[in-house]
Amino acid sequence: MTRSKQQRARKARLERATKDRPQPGQASFVQQQKRGGLLVTDELNKALEECKSRVAQIAENCRGRNRKFRDIEFDLQNDRHRCLQGLQTDRIYSPSDVQRATQIFEKPSFFIDGADSNDIIQGSLGDCWFLSALATMSTAKGLVEKFCVARDEQIGVYGFIFFRDTAWVVVIIDDLLFTSIPKFEELSISEKQLYHYDKETFNKSARRGSKSLYFAQSGTDGETWVPLIEKAYAKLHGNYAALRGGETGEAVEDLTGGVTSFIFTQDILDPDRFWNDELLRANEDRLFACAYDTIDSYRSGNINTTVNGLIGGHAYAVLRAVEYNGKRFVVIRNPWGRNEWMGPWSDGSKEWTPEWIPALSVLGHSFGDDGRFIMEYKDFLENWEQIDRTLLFDSSWAMSSQWLKVTSRLCSQLGDSATFHPISGRSRWSFDFVVFRKGETEPITTSSLSPTSARSVNAEMFLDSGEYVVHVRLDRHVCRPSSYLEAGPENWQERTYSRVLMERAKSRSIASNFDRSAEAKYLSVSLDTLAGQDLAEIEAKAAAASEAWKKEKELEEKPTADEEVYEHVVEQTPAPAPGGEEKIFGGLDEEAEQKGDTAAENDDGDEDDGDSEDGSKVANDKDNHGEGDHENRDGAPTEKDDSRPPRVSDPSEDDVIFLGLRVYTKKESPVKVEGQLRHNLEATSFAGLSIDDW
Repeated sequence: MTRSKQQRARKARLERATKDRPQPGQASFVQQQKRGGLLVTDELNKALEECKSRVAQIAENCRGRNRKFRDIEFDLQNDRHRCLQGLQTDRIYSPSDVQRATQIFEKPSFFIDGADSNDIIQGSLGDCWFLSALATMSTAKGLVEKFCVARDEQIGVYGFIFFRDTAWVVVIIDDLLFTSIPKFEELSISEKQLYHYDKETFNKSARRGSKSLYFAQSGTDGETWVPLIEKAYAKLHGNYAALRGGETGEAVEDLTGGVTSFIFTQDILDPDRFWNDELLRANEDRLFACAYDTIDSYRSGNINTTVNGLIGGHAYAVLRAVEYNGKRFVVIRNPWGRNEWMGPWSDGSKEWTPEWIPALSVLGHSFGDDGRFIMEYKDFLENWEQIDRTLLFDSSWAMSSQWLKVTSRLCSQLGDSATFHPISGRSRWSFDFVVFRKGETEPITTSSLSPTSARSVNAEMFLDSGEYVVHVRLDRHVCRPSSYLEAGPENWQERTYSRVLMERAKSRSIASNFDRSAEAKYLSVSLDTLAGQDLAEIEAKAAAASEAWKKEKELEEKPTADEEVYEHVVEQTPAPAPGGEEKIFGGLDEEAEQKGDTAAENDDGDEDDGDSEDGSKVANDKDNHGEGDHENRDGAPTEKDDSRPPRVSDPSEDDVIFLGLRVYTKKESPVKVEGQLRHNLEATSFAGLSIDDW
């Protein structure tokens, strides 16, 4: 057989051996069954039932012990620093005391006449983005009540649910709250004189009511849902400080399970179409918020400059859009509960002539410094720079998802970088994606434009049945030195640090290629796993689980017969010329294979998703475990002993990001998502392709 025939034979064997399977250096991850075709409402109902059951169980147990509920996982009184600051040391909050809702209010009530945007007043925490989300949600009748699931106000136990990454999460809290008024004994002599040295008078007047709360409060005295849901959201993130700065749309996502797009007003092509197709549907199947960047004070020297009363770098809630008497109006609210728009159609402005006063009832508005105001649509578009729009999903939708740990090329967020900021890596990431039908060269759509700090990007499209490919591009800049962790740990409490590592490991565990062996030491064992078993049974169960995992790992690493053929062929085949197409199959080194990489994020690879037959589809590419910080509304940039958690950053983590693709379709057309990874990090991996492009 001639050499050319031998080469052709090798090539034929190679094609047979490698047909329809990933090449060496690649891995393909089929969507986990539990992440495919989840009915949004069904999954929500499961979480609601679990939350109600847990609250009822806690209440029964507390009554049996004659005790109110105290949440030892988020105890404001006995674990003050961790609940306030977490690992952060540069954000100092100093509430004076901790009291129960029953001590603060004479007759506390979770809701008084339901949830309303006027109930929400921001406190000493820069979380206007979250409170604007609450105000936005409160305009949709019954929406807030749906996620404030269960409570026993006598016992002081409250249950909430939030959507995180791919599932609904139950959060249980007690009714202890931070307050801003000290105890009588802590007052100075002159302060005591103001109350005639009467402790009872001081307690009744100063230490009671909503205004004594340190963080968020309700505008209706005695109502508690606002400070309690803020506390639950802080617990979800680990501490209150983690809520300083964020995007309103992302908070709405966490509260509703929806998908947020960021719309820049300068990019709106047809304002009439945006009004009719978007804003008029507010509170039906979508919610809106708005903001603009902080005004540069360099020239004016005035750091408090506003735009007709509107504050930059601050999130506002869009309550409704109304057309009346030939004019278009947008009703908006400042979560501070004050400081309103002072331009045309502001409270008491000259536009409010007698013939326009009837419009107030149609707009659902009344004059007063309560944070609510009216803007004409043209002024709305002119003064706001960014609109957060969140689509809501009902029982007609299904969600499929795939999450992978991927590693980028060259030098260098957890969906929720606020939670893990102090150990979140050196880089700030941004990303976008393009969707193709498989085999075609013209893109179907691209992801919508988002702020560089956004944790997710998405696209909406109509697709026929078939296979589709999502190409992801990552971009980043290094914002912290490689030694960034070395300065912080000495000031961190071991217990707090361990909890942060545990939460990070839990969040990472949703990835199909999650490294259990590396992260197991950080993961806690659930009570359900241990319940009712003695030590011998638990040890046997652990040994069996460990053995099963080892066998699974061995099967993953053992080459198939086809792989052995392929490796033999590659070993015997002469190296291709520089730039040759086969170059992507070889040149792997051990370190690169251990690290792992994704073709998708190198601008060349792909994640495949399915289709929606004659149906709308939302693809939401989410940065789950990004390594970086960000700047957002109300915020500035957002942080060895073998028996202790590791104190030094792992260099291999510098280039790691956990990336997920969520696809929402009508439930009659669920999709199957497959992720593909490339394990070669070397520059030669795709060098031939980039050279060819030039």
